[in-house]
Amino acid sequence: MKVNSTRRTPPRIRLPLWAVSLLGLGIIILLIGSSVWLYQTVQATVSSLEVINPDFANPNSSSAAAVQTLPAPSSSDSSNNAADNEPAPILSTDALRPWEGKNRVSILLLGIDQRCEEDGPTHTDSMMVLTIDPVGLSAAVLSLPRDLWVEIPDFGVDRINQAHYLGEIYEYPGGGQALAVQTVETLLGVPIDYYVAVNFEAFVEVVDLIGGIDIDVLEAIDDPNYPDRCYGYDPFSIEAGKQHLDGETALKYARTRATFGGDVDRAARQQAVILAVRQQVFDLNNVTQLIAQAPQLWHTSQENIRTNMTLDEAIQLALLAQDIPRDSIRTAVLNFDYVYNETTPDGRQVLVPVRENIRQLRDQLFAPPAIPTPVIENLPALMAAEEARVAVLNGTPEFGLAASTQEYLQSFGINVVEIGNADASTYLTSQIITYGSYPNTSRYLTQLMHVPPLNVSSGTNPDGDYDILIIIGNDWRVPGS
Repeated sequence: MKVNSTRRTPPRIRLPLWAVSLLGLGIIILLIGSSVWLYQTVQATVSSLEVINPDFANPNSSSAAAVQTLPAPSSSDSSNNAADNEPAPILSTDALRPWEGKNRVSILLLGIDQRCEEDGPTHTDSMMVLTIDPVGLSAAVLSLPRDLWVEIPDFGVDRINQAHYLGEIYEYPGGGQALAVQTVETLLGVPIDYYVAVNFEAFVEVVDLIGGIDIDVLEAIDDPNYPDRCYGYDPFSIEAGKQHLDGETALKYARTRATFGGDVDRAARQQAVILAVRQQVFDLNNVTQLIAQAPQLWHTSQENIRTNMTLDEAIQLALLAQDIPRDSIRTAVLNFDYVYNETTPDGRQVLVPVRENIRQLRDQLFAPPAIPTPVIENLPALMAAEEARVAVLNGTPEFGLAASTQEYLQSFGINVVEIGNADASTYLTSQIITYGSYPNTSRYLTQLMHVPPLNVSSGTNPDGDYDILIIIGNDWRVPGS
């Protein structure tokens, strides 16, 4: 089969989804976003679609059936007539349609720390959350330090980079990616729709394919203990100033922690690296190069990327993100305004989250613009007249939160008659359930606890002697606590 040689006017180059993520995790969006215009160019090199497990996944994991990888290239079969064997299309008709969803979409991006050709459970080296608002055409990226000390559902408190490893080694439903998603949901109190996991090979290869990147190194770095791909050392140093980095050097620059800020500084460098990748890719001279290297890009994606997105969903999200202006993309790192250093009883150095500050940052990055609450005169008096009995149940792993919430609400005249634990400790957002007609008490509670209207509902037959039930979610902290 011959490739159509008709020259087409190249599409207008715009910012794709991958360009707002960090480090090598942005590679998947590069591949996906590029596939729209790569389709006709590389169609002759792709003759089938194949779903496989990438090298960093445990092929015996119970999560294998739920995971997808991107389309893989295959050599053409010379024994078959080309006319009778048309290549399977890479994209469906639906893939090129605009994203139709109106709700915010959040994606957990995972960098996998795979060494020495490991094929078993692995830790994550980088974690970040990408969120897109399809209505307001805005996006944000939040980087999470790997040493963040968090609650891992069903496994207790540990570093956040342990979640993927524990999920794989204990065959958690959905595997390491699912446990990592639940851990981040528990930390931030926001739902995660998709995950994308990538290992170092994808990042190194794509940076080399685009000819390297230009970085303005803010400070000299000397890291004699930089880890190699196995369990030894590969010393790394770089001078301050403008530098041109190949893939391997760019990976070292993004991964080293040999600066005063350690893991926090590293997250900021990762942002600088991905912006440099964006700049290099959208140099028009590199578009032609990427087209020529398309088969290698597909090969990289097949072996080194894992996601629960369908190809259609990923392409539609990439096309959506192309319409987001650069100044509508926010990036943030959980730096020392949001964490503090601590040593665990067994001697590990970790970063403990300052939850109230993280909650405020989360609300800035992930919440839609606030809808003004109607002002009701004498609302406390109207609430008191209803004489509603309120129960507070703790739906988080934080000990004592129901009791401190009771004390807080009672200071405003709320009649809290019962506290306890909810049926689970994994509620992402707080809920208010009203049994009967107590509109003013319900309205007052939503204002005091900042509960969104969609989280307020009515019920029948409560399980106790109360009229309103509050289930505390991970989005709630007692002010001033």
